Amino acid sequence: MRRGGPLLVEGPVEIELEDGTTVSSDRFRVALCTCRRSRRYPWCDTSHRRRV
Repeated sequence: MRRGGPLLVEGPVEIELEDGTTVSSDRFRVALCTCRRSRRYPWCDTSHRRRV
């Protein structure tokens, strides 16, 4: 894990969000957003690379 970057997790994964909804991915590895800039949160879309 890098500071400001994604967290790589071996899949498949199922994640419960703060509002109680569940999202899942059957991919063999997923990148989880840790900066909350992603438009696809909780999945990383590399938005952490674009700093303001």
